[in-house]
Amino acid sequence: DAARALQFVRSKAGEWNLDKTKIGATGGSAGACSSLWLAFHPDLADPKSEDPIARESTRLFCAAVNGAQVSLDPKELREWMPNYGYGAHAFGLPSFQKLIEDREKVLPWIKEYSPIEHVSSDDPPIGLFYGGEAPVVGSSPKDPTHSAIMGVKLKERLDEVKVDVVLVHSGETMPKYK
Repeated sequence: DAARALQFVRSKAGEWNLDKTKIGATGGSAGACSSLWLAFHPDLADPKSEDPIARESTRLFCAAVNGAQVSLDPKELREWMPNYGYGAHAFGLPSFQKLIEDREKVLPWIKEYSPIEHVSSDDPPIGLFYGGEAPVVGSSPKDPTHSAIMGVKLKERLDEVKVDVVLVHSGETMPKYK
């Protein structure tokens, strides 16, 4: 849905006086996850489609997000934060424990919808903003669903492929951006 909305906006660029090459996204929590998914996912444009909207690009110019979930993988999330327990509903499952038990069955969905799985060197600049306590990977934060630990792990991946990323969280004493 987010990709189609972006394509629709791009299809209206002339009418709305927009530069369709400079569209960014932002959001908080699930909206942040969707924004990052768009930023990292390979382009879904279909240049041969009869639908003019489907021919538009789904890639972003940039994204700046707040409290983003960067992975939907329960195994990975529990390694980062032992008390993580959110997200089973995204797979139609009744509990996080059931998500852990059924992980292999839903692994294709996890890989498809986790933004961190799509990171590549051609991704746009990213701003990651997190509140709450200072991130300590391996700890059990008060709000693991929106913990800056996810930002730390995504920044590591983005740094590996040399994508411009800014991470702001409460553990920083001199953030470039507040």
